[in-house]
Amino acid sequence: MPLLDVRDVTVRFGGQVALTGVSVEAGEGRITGLIGPNGAGKTTLFNVITGLQAPDRGRVLLGEDDITGLPPYKRARRGVARTFQRLELFGLLTVRENLAVAADIRRGWSRRSGRTDDEPPSDTAERLIMEIGLVDVADVRADALPTGQARLVELGRALATRPRLLLLDEPASGQDEHETARFADLLRRLAAAGIGILLVEHDMALVMDVCATIHVLDFGTILASGTPAEIRADQSVLAAYLGTGAKR
Repeated sequence: MPLLDVRDVTVRFGGQVALTGVSVEAGEGRITGLIGPNGAGKTTLFNVITGLQAPDRGRVLLGEDDITGLPPYKRARRGVARTFQRLELFGLLTVRENLAVAADIRRGWSRRSGRTDDEPPSDTAERLIMEIGLVDVADVRADALPTGQARLVELGRALATRPRLLLLDEPASGQDEHETARFADLLRRLAAAGIGILLVEHDMALVMDVCATIHVLDFGTILASGTPAEIRADQSVLAAYLGTGAKR
């Protein structure tokens, strides 16, 4: 059974259809790619999964649970976390404070549900600062960071909620080649720890390197799904998105 199972999702905005019968899966402890041209519907699908956009048709399952009708905060409490294409950090807070705030919110959820959380938010923040590689900027305000590092902070803030499913929307944007290589290693470590990752990314070298399965969206429909090798060899994908110059 997949960790995430999106079934036959359709979304309309007035007379415009953003998604038509989209079905995708993402597994526990696996990195799944979601690629496609700008405007293909990737962020809309993320919004459906996280509860920011209600589908006109279709279902979203997290494990065995149908979460289609749940609001975003209830999905977050069940282990769904995301980053955004447009950065959504607490700009006036430092890196350490951004992570601690998220960890404190998560501990509040645990206490209200009767669970205990032994790790103080400050310890969670310090652990993530080390794991993600933010030691040098831990006390820098978020609005003073370059884009690549700011995206790592947003990832750390999502991880502070201890997600089962992590949705990443263009997380490597703003990173140089060395930073992207380190980021790929981080994604593999997160997957090895059991987190299911659904990755939207335009860096095809990164996607082909880390993803076990890739879904391709084009004009709001799934054009192809398969392994990186299968996607690279799919002529419809090459024509619609990757092009003859795609990295292999």
